[in-house]
Amino acid sequence: MSDTDHAGAVREVPETVARLTDGQWHRLHPASPLLRGGIALIAILGVVVSNLRERFVGLFLPRFDEEGDPVDYILSHGIIVQALLVIVGVLLVLITVFYVSWRMHSFRITNEVVEVRSGILFRTNRKARLDRIQGINIVRPFFARLFGAAKMEISQAGHDANVHLAYLGSAAADDLRREILRLASGTRTAARPLSGVASADNLLDRRLGEFLAPELDPDAAPPESVVNLHLGRLIGSILLSEATLFAIAIVVAGTIWITSTGQYYALFFALPSLIGFGGYYVRRFTRSLRYSIAGTPDGVRIGFGLLSTSNETLPPGRIHSVEVSQSVLWRPAGWWQIRVNRASHSSSRGAANQANTTILPVGNLDDARRVLELMLPDLVGEAAVAVIEKGLVSRGNDAFTTSPRRAAWLLPLSWRRNGFLIAGGSLVLRKGAIWRRIIIVPQPRLQSVALSQGPVLRALGLADVHLHTVAGPIRATLEAIDKDAAVGFFGDVAQLAVLAGQSDTSHRWRSGEAEA
Repeated sequence: MSDTDHAGAVREVPETVARLTDGQWHRLHPASPLLRGGIALIAILGVVVSNLRERFVGLFLPRFDEEGDPVDYILSHGIIVQALLVIVGVLLVLITVFYVSWRMHSFRITNEVVEVRSGILFRTNRKARLDRIQGINIVRPFFARLFGAAKMEISQAGHDANVHLAYLGSAAADDLRREILRLASGTRTAARPLSGVASADNLLDRRLGEFLAPELDPDAAPPESVVNLHLGRLIGSILLSEATLFAIAIVVAGTIWITSTGQYYALFFALPSLIGFGGYYVRRFTRSLRYSIAGTPDGVRIGFGLLSTSNETLPPGRIHSVEVSQSVLWRPAGWWQIRVNRASHSSSRGAANQANTTILPVGNLDDARRVLELMLPDLVGEAAVAVIEKGLVSRGNDAFTTSPRRAAWLLPLSWRRNGFLIAGGSLVLRKGAIWRRIIIVPQPRLQSVALSQGPVLRALGLADVHLHTVAGPIRATLEAIDKDAAVGFFGDVAQLAVLAGQSDTSHRWRSGEAEA
């Protein structure tokens, strides 16, 4: 997983991975054209031909009776050979198109970039700078797993900036990701090709081994760093969700209306909606199985999935803000959710079909603490984590600088909890009494800080604080803070942000390692 072990030995990589990272152009998995949409194309053509087969046959055989069956016509007129030749010709055309598409789609990995070029008539070329990689996601759809293939998505900052390698050999995908992250880390320790690796006896054994393999390799991360999603919490979080409340409200309202009006035929129209809700819950449950968050030398690894699997590694320094939140429905159980702001946006969805910004769909307080330590190891120390953990459930009167009593006019329920804290290398904002939230912004990721005052805030001697990071679901704002405290916080944050930015080396997080 890492370039060197604790003794300083050079890390060995499979010979296939060493070949793919030699800076030369290589081609993707041979089944890539089919997996990228070729199967769907064949299925669509099959449906079209099946529905319009009489008209298609009539184009080539003018004497064909449109009311007859094409198969009967071919058999009765003895033109089986000609029909087979037409079918073979169509197949040859499709195979040729797929082959040319595969030949024209290539990639290379150098010490600086991952580059992909593709297209037959219109050529495209995309590059991902290694020092700007925000994360690498490996998705193994169920059908692709049958071919031993996996899709790699290299996330970059910016809109539609990601680079896709679809598809690669599944067996080499994880090792290739580690090697790309090794190059991105800036380490000068060279990896050594590992030859003579034993492989499975046959294709069936390899595929079976891939399907039965655990979602997280036991050697990928220390066991104490792994956070798993508890099955009971998963089921409970699905039941105690806003979607469930909405579904129950719709069912109750629909039942009352049908009972009072006697319009029982409406049940037939409600059936598709019920099937849709059922499918949503089944997908959410199956995708969240085998969910794990682990700390590796290359960053935080998030994996999930049963039939179709997905796992992503976020290198150090790619998380711009973190939000730990708790809905009122989860308060009795003590469950929390963790989301992040990232500079990139993955095309794949999370385990609960949410955006890939949700790192921990549901967990208890201990899970939240461990995930924070994994995501911000250098910026949230043990003491800071203890303060944050206490602050999650505190009602006030702690280490946080909170809103004054006069802020109760604007925040009648949460003014005692509403506050800020500088902890370790991070800025912490706390808000909400019914819907609890804590927002953590690493100082090196802060882009700017601002204060604002409207006429009401000015009259009450209050101000709002805004910590600006990359766009995402988290807005690091804090309302109704004492004006003098906000000005002091503004000055401290501005100074700390400059110092943190000057000393930040997270874009090349192992650049100090010496060459072996």
